[in-house]
Amino acid sequence: MNPLLKKTTALTLLMVPVMCQGASLEVSVANALPLARASQTIQVSAQDLAPLGAKNLNLIHVKDAAGAEVLCQAIDLDGDALRSFDAVIFQADFAAGETKHFTLTTGAKQVYAKEQYKAFGRFVRERFDDFTWENDRIAHRTYGAALETWKGEPLTSSTVDIWSKRIPRMVINDWYLADDYHVDHGEGADFYSAGASRGCGGSGLWANDQLWVSKNFTRSNVLANGPIRVLFELEYPAYSVGAASVTETKRVSLDAGQQFDRFESHYQFTGAPADLTPAAGLKKAAEEAVESDPAKGWLVKWEKMEKGAGNQGLAVITAPGDFVKVAEDKLNQLVLMKADAGQVATYWAGFCWDKAGRFTAADAWKKHVAEFAQGLASPLEVKVTAGQ
Repeated sequence: MNPLLKKTTALTLLMVPVMCQGASLEVSVANALPLARASQTIQVSAQDLAPLGAKNLNLIHVKDAAGAEVLCQAIDLDGDALRSFDAVIFQADFAAGETKHFTLTTGAKQVYAKEQYKAFGRFVRERFDDFTWENDRIAHRTYGAALETWKGEPLTSSTVDIWSKRIPRMVINDWYLADDYHVDHGEGADFYSAGASRGCGGSGLWANDQLWVSKNFTRSNVLANGPIRVLFELEYPAYSVGAASVTETKRVSLDAGQQFDRFESHYQFTGAPADLTPAAGLKKAAEEAVESDPAKGWLVKWEKMEKGAGNQGLAVITAPGDFVKVAEDKLNQLVLMKADAGQVATYWAGFCWDKAGRFTAADAWKKHVAEFAQGLASPLEVKVTAGQ
């Protein structure tokens, strides 16, 4: 054997994690807030999981303090060429001020039943490049390039559409199969016409006292697809913002049990003006009540839905300190926000439908939005230690 190859092989073997028989990790998770928090996602990084020696993070298993198996998901966070997993996530409900304990070990590869899926998304080429996604609470779609030139009903828009559902089961595939999703057959329906507006959390850039937006996305990439989290990226073509040229990659995630998507808009500028500000919007409605709390980072509204379908609440939320101000244009209520040093704007947007039964009045929706914002300001405290 070539001496160099022999040396390299030996080094490679040393770098492969050794499976630690019987090894375990203890994870304690504390809710410091004086309010209950349901369906909270706990994320443990590959680095913290290294002592388990798992060759693949989909071998990780989680048990609660009573020894019951907890649903978990290995996820790819960066979409690297190897599509390797970077973390494991699982969920729990917390009472006010509660701390919970979990044990992580290795075992058989995780294989999920269809009924376990609480988050899912897919590119739908047959519907003119839709990208649709959902969890057990809400569903959305947004539009790809093929819809711009469809002769039946062309639409150029980077909006985020709403699909209202009243059941926890995943419905995307069934609704496309029946192709009758504008009628409620007991599961919900697409009652919303987002059009060229921002819909429910669509992005844009505010400059020269107006909103500038991209066309439809040109490429999608799914990084994680349930059962707990759907995570994907959408790429948008260059568009003009005054004298500047802008491209955007939008990263979207939605976790089980949540009313809000997490959006990251990654911008690249050529000749960008100094006063260019990221924005996220909610489509204006004829009968709407709008309220904001910039200090706490949220804009909320309650409105009558189209087609007599009931009422819905919508919101945009930023991390504390990122909310710049409220603005509006002809189509949208807008939140202007700060981007970080890498020109990434991060925010949350979502909705509820009163007929889904969880939030049936404006006050209940506003309370939920305010508490979600409190959670952003006070994330769960996660500690990982070696097991006994």
